[in-house]
Amino acid sequence: MSKLEILKNADNGAIAAWFAQRLRAALALNPEIAVTVPGGSTPFPIFDLLAKEDLPWERIAVWPGDDRIVDEDHPASNVGKIRARLEPAGAKIVPLAEDAQPPHFAIAWLGMGGDGHVASLFPNTDPQADDPHPVRRLTPDPLPPEAPFDRLSLTIPALTDSDEIMFVIRGADKRAVFDAAVKGKHDLPVSRLLKAARHKVTCFC
Repeated sequence: MSKLEILKNADNGAIAAWFAQRLRAALALNPEIAVTVPGGSTPFPIFDLLAKEDLPWERIAVWPGDDRIVDEDHPASNVGKIRARLEPAGAKIVPLAEDAQPPHFAIAWLGMGGDGHVASLFPNTDPQADDPHPVRRLTPDPLPPEAPFDRLSLTIPALTDSDEIMFVIRGADKRAVFDAAVKGKHDLPVSRLLKAARHKVTCFC
C-alpha cells in the first residue's frame, strides 16, 4: 500500500461529493471509465445522492464488486439495487459473471465486514493476491443469515487493478479491524488487499 488517507466523520453527502469529484478527474483524462462499487446497506443512500450529481453518466460503467447469485429482482441482488439507482442517471451497469473480464477501474469502492471480508472474499475463501482469475464463485462459511447465498466476487488482483481504492467503514468494531490490517496485525482478506494495493487508499471512517 503506497498511501493511506483517513477521512473521519464524513456524512453521506460529503462522500457522494468526494466520489463525484474523483469521477470528474478521471473523466477529464479518459473518454470512458469504469468503477466498481459495493453492495450491503451502507452505499445505497450514497448512490441516491450520487445519482443527482451532474456527471456524464453515459461515460461511466459501474461494476458490482460482488453479488449474491440471485435474480436481479431479488431483494438480495446488489446489481439490481445498483441498477435501480444509477441506471436512470445514465450509467452503464455491468452484472458480474464467472467468465467476466473486468477492466482497469478508475476507482474501486469497497466496504468491509466485521470479519475482515471485502467484496465476497470472506476469510474461509482464502483470497490470494496473485489469483489468476478476476472473478470467483464463492460460498461464505458461515453463510450470513441475512443473505445465505453463493456469491460472485471480484478477486484481489481485479480490485487492485485500479487507479485508487476507497473504503466506507461504519462503526468502531470495523474500524478496529481496518486499523489492525493497516498495521499488519492480521492476515484477513482486507489486510491481504491492502498489502497488494499499489495506489492511493482513502478510507471514510
